[in-house]
Amino acid sequence: MKTKNIIITGTSRGIGFELAQLLAAQGHKVLALSRNANPVTNLKLENISAFAFDLNAEGDYKKVEQFIKNEWKHVDVLINNAGAIVNKPFAETSMDDFKKVYQTNVFGAAELTRIVIPFMKADGHVLSISSMGGIQGSMKFPGLAAYSSSKAAIITLTELLAEEYKEAGPQFNVLALGAVQTEMLAEAFPGYEVHTSAKGMATYIADFALTGNQFYNGKVLQVSNSTP
Repeated sequence: MKTKNIIITGTSRGIGFELAQLLAAQGHKVLALSRNANPVTNLKLENISAFAFDLNAEGDYKKVEQFIKNEWKHVDVLINNAGAIVNKPFAETSMDDFKKVYQTNVFGAAELTRIVIPFMKADGHVLSISSMGGIQGSMKFPGLAAYSSSKAAIITLTELLAEEYKEAGPQFNVLALGAVQTEMLAEAFPGYEVHTSAKGMATYIADFALTGNQFYNGKVLQVSNSTP
C-alpha cells in the first residue's frame, strides 16, 4: 500500500493512541495531535511526529498548517478522533459544560478540517469519529445531553461537507461507535465494562480511514456489536 500522510487528533490515550502506533507500523507518516504529546513522543517511533495541540487554542491550528507546509506538502487522511464528554443530569449541565464538549467535538473538528482541506487531493479522506448516541432513533442515556447532541452535530456536518466538496474532493465519512473500553468510558461510567478494546476498534478505524472513501462519501456507519 502506498505510504500516506495521516493526521490524528486525540492521540494521548485510547483509540487515538492505538491508531497512531498501528498506522505508523504500517509505514504511514503520522502527525499525532493531543494536548499531551508525551505518550506518543515517548514511543520514539520513526514515522510519528507529535506536538502539543489544543483544539481550544486558535494559535495551535497555525502550528499544524506550518507543519504541513514545511514537512509534508499534502495530507491524505485526517481522523477527527478527539472527544470530550460530560456525564451529569441535564439540570446540572451548565453552558460552560456544553461549550467544552462542543468546542472539542464539533467546533475544533470543523476548524481543523477547514485548515487541512486545502492540502488534500481529490482522493483524500476526512474521517470523523462519532457515537451511537448521536444516531437519530438510537438508545439514549441520561446525562449525555451535551455529548450525544455534539456527536449528532458532527454527523450532519460530515454530510454537508461531502455535498459541498463532492465534485473536487476530498471524501468525508463518519463512524458512529458503540461503547469501547477506553479511559474516557471509565471516567464517564466508572465500573462499566465492555468487550470491545481500544486496539480492536483502532484496527477497524485504520482500515476504514485508508480505504473506506473508495466506497463511501457523506455516510455514517454504525460500528457497534450491541443491540438495539
